[in-house]
Amino acid sequence: MPQSLSSVSIHLVFSIKNREPLLRDTDIRKEMHAFLGGVSKKLQCPPIIVGGMEDHVHLLCQLGRTVSQADWVKELKRVSSIWVKQRTPDLATFSWQNGYGAFSVSASHSDSVRKYIAEQEAHHKNRSFQDEYRVLLRKHGMEWDERYVWE
Repeated sequence: MPQSLSSVSIHLVFSIKNREPLLRDTDIRKEMHAFLGGVSKKLQCPPIIVGGMEDHVHLLCQLGRTVSQADWVKELKRVSSIWVKQRTPDLATFSWQNGYGAFSVSASHSDSVRKYIAEQEAHHKNRSFQDEYRVLLRKHGMEWDERYVWE
């Protein structure tokens, strides 16, 4: 087969180190989401939607054929950490957590995940990030250790 084709959607979730609410300012948060989307696009992982709250982000993207999931996440975090520290000197200590959650999304569920990410503000009026993340882990049949997942 001379042509390589791929359709792998990933719902990526990661938080600010210690879940500090450093993205309280809605303008900075929106800029961060746009920046993350731009970096993902440059890595040939086109974003479908990027959103989140003051302490974490969600990305729904098409994983590119030429980048590993680990390299994609590493570069998203690296470049966005540098950017936000330069953009806002008050965030000079900004850091993402070491870990992340990456969940496969079938084409038939892409719209519901997109809606879920778009409605983060309303969603988090009733559920903490930790509870939200536990639900995602359970939904995808993953096991975790509470001692290490919340660094």
